[in-house]
Amino acid sequence: MPAHRPIEIAVQDAVGARTALEAGATRLELCQALDVGGLTPSLATLEAVLAAVDASTVNVLVRPRGGGFVYSSDEVAVVAADIRACVERGAGGVVVGALTAAGGLDVDTLRAWRDAAGSAALVFHRAVDAAADPAAVFDELVAEGVDRVLTSGGATRSIDGLPVLAAFAARSGAVELMAGGGVQPADIPALFAAGVDAVHLSARSRVARDAPSGPGGGSEGHDVTDAAIVAEAVAAAG
Repeated sequence: MPAHRPIEIAVQDAVGARTALEAGATRLELCQALDVGGLTPSLATLEAVLAAVDASTVNVLVRPRGGGFVYSSDEVAVVAADIRACVERGAGGVVVGALTAAGGLDVDTLRAWRDAAGSAALVFHRAVDAAADPAAVFDELVAEGVDRVLTSGGATRSIDGLPVLAAFAARSGAVELMAGGGVQPADIPALFAAGVDAVHLSARSRVARDAPSGPGGGSEGHDVTDAAIVAEAVAAAG
């Protein structure tokens, strides 16, 4: 594992996973549909990534849909099944998040997903930043003993949430505090100076803009993991 302070890269495929780790990243968050904040990747994608890199570095985002973090009982069950499938295949951790309709932490759902994850790392994602009171939810997550919390400190970009991140760092206990949300490599020294334990970014660039898309094909081009951005982030971590 690289000796620098932890840099996690959000990737969408095996090529991106290899690119990120070869450029010095510490670990990965595997997902799809980063343009909507990330969704659960397919099992075939997960298996390809686990075959390509050290499985212990792979944390799988398990999020069944966009549009918020309040889930029905059916959705909770699907997430639990996806978590078990990811862990059975060897993923080092899973990344989840659930809130109540009132904007608080959905503790019962979190505990069910913790049980499904077993010994794998349980990471709570930026649903904390969408909570009615992010600080209160963060404190509950510490009390619940999740392994890691990804947060921007409630800001759109983590660099703008430095005071809150510093406050979280002061009371994070054994929970790893990871800053994420619009991170640019130039932001990384300030984020670590605020006391966070790790930094998360997507480090992506757009390619194939000239490829046919047309009606029904979505936006032009697609995102790939950019080794140069990863390397810049790693260098900034010191």
